[in-house]
Amino acid sequence: MTSNDILAAQDHRPFELPKGKWRIRQTWHDLLFAHWPVEPERIAPYVPKQLELDLWDGAAWVSVSPFLVSPLSIRGLPTLPLARSFCELNMRTYVVYRGRPGVYFFSLDASSRLAVEAARLTGLPYFHAAISMKREKELILYACDRNDARMRSASFAGIYYPTSGEICHAEPDTRLHWLTERYRLYSVKRDGVMAIDIHHLPWPLQSAEWIADKNTMGEAWGIELPDVKPILTYSKFLDVLIWPMKMLN
Repeated sequence: MTSNDILAAQDHRPFELPKGKWRIRQTWHDLLFAHWPVEPERIAPYVPKQLELDLWDGAAWVSVSPFLVSPLSIRGLPTLPLARSFCELNMRTYVVYRGRPGVYFFSLDASSRLAVEAARLTGLPYFHAAISMKREKELILYACDRNDARMRSASFAGIYYPTSGEICHAEPDTRLHWLTERYRLYSVKRDGVMAIDIHHLPWPLQSAEWIADKNTMGEAWGIELPDVKPILTYSKFLDVLIWPMKMLN
């Protein structure tokens, strides 16, 4: 699929495409969304005061997502000779800034030290982790152990897989659409709010199951995830266009 094919689809976005040209293209593979409702006061202390928590029916939400990233490509340049696929796992919540919905990342763990150090220049909280990801037919065996001295250790491990071959797109004005169709990443550096805009086709979602072995991603922040089954979906792959970081104030 070409970048023009991706850019041609915009009706699913909550706001218009950013100005300027995208710089980076990635493909995300075998991604699991695991979403938990959390009382807003539990996570508000960990979200910068410049950002407003975005709530659904009075609840804040925390999501954890493991996946594989294909080698990134930079617009106008050949594929970097040292670029390799790497595993990533992120933990995020949902925020609004100046009326624009987006996500705020508590952490982004990646198996590539090069990717971690490059991404940290944007202000995003990337950390290095030992991550293994293995596919056995439809099963994804995933294990992540953070080993970065800049953040408390945390682990995530288990098996996840799609439970249906049917692919759907979340309907507008539904909770699943609200959780997944987010096109701006916020961070705060030296009290300044920064944003990275992204664009992709609507998420191709499948129902999923996750057999959890370990998940201490929230504990590293002092955030206790509720002891309830999360909302789970799986996506086999998604092509993503990424714009440069910009300062909003």
